[in-house]
Amino acid sequence: MLLDLGLPELDGGEVLQRLRDEGSRVPVIVLTARDTVQDTVASLEGGADDYMAKPFQFAELLARIRLRLQPVESEPGNRLVVEAAGMSLDLRSRRVLVDGVATDLTAREFALLEVFLRHPDQVLSREQLLGQVWEAHVDPASNVVDVFVRALRRKIGPERIETVRGAGYRLRAQP
Repeated sequence: MLLDLGLPELDGGEVLQRLRDEGSRVPVIVLTARDTVQDTVASLEGGADDYMAKPFQFAELLARIRLRLQPVESEPGNRLVVEAAGMSLDLRSRRVLVDGVATDLTAREFALLEVFLRHPDQVLSREQLLGQVWEAHVDPASNVVDVFVRALRRKIGPERIETVRGAGYRLRAQP
């Protein structure tokens, strides 16, 4: 559930409290213009799973929604991990392992790698990558995808992401 705290008839915090009092375990992401630490803490302690102050980046909201929609694993210590091509991406800790070695990525590189890992051996067009990783206002003629793919190749190895001329990029499941 995406919940705004500033609802017209009933405060979003009260809606959240009612949900939790009724035993609902539906994931709740609070979206609000309220950006104080007190508001954030009150919402999280009141049962929200996540909190985002406006304005926010749409790509980040989508990543947080995907995370909340993943099935919760019952055993303690289990993590949500996406793996392919000798790499693993831990969505909760935001850690990346490339051939078993921890690798630092920027937030945008992390999001881009997540898209590739979820679609190994599939050709992804620049437009698809823009739509999943960047805001809608990015000019489709921009080379931003190329720049980030190049940076990602430097960090994970150039052989893992291949250019498919006239079509886009593909993560090779077997580099």
